Amino acid sequence: MTKHWIILFFILVNLLYASPEIDNPKDPKTAFWFSLVPGMGQAYNGKWIKSALFIGLEIAAYESWKENKFIYNNHEQGNYPKSKYRYLEMRNKYAWWIGFIYVFGMIDAIVDAHLQEFEILMDSPIERQKKEDKNNAE
Repeated sequence: MTKHWIILFFILVNLLYASPEIDNPKDPKTAFWFSLVPGMGQAYNGKWIKSALFIGLEIAAYESWKENKFIYNNHEQGNYPKSKYRYLEMRNKYAWWIGFIYVFGMIDAIVDAHLQEFEILMDSPIERQKKEDKNNAE
């Protein structure tokens, strides 16, 4: 139950700091610190769907890891369809997925923070004027 309160706390804290305004570029260093909690770096950058996706993937991978760990440790007491070694393999596979999703989320948050300045530049009036002039010349 406390796990749910901790997740809710981080989401509410990030609502204060993560604004969807693109005029305010995000600091990559701050995005890194937020990304230490899965999905919060994306929330800091205002990418809510990606944030929910990373949180959901981390939870799913963790729950699968926990379930396979339980079955592996209690294989003799239960009637399980696969061999004990297979549950060990699946446990290890999900442990790797947890790490991969975590690192990928961190990299994604930092890159998004870096690229927000590019998005601001591309939406600036100078770039829009150049695009319009180029389209009119054709």
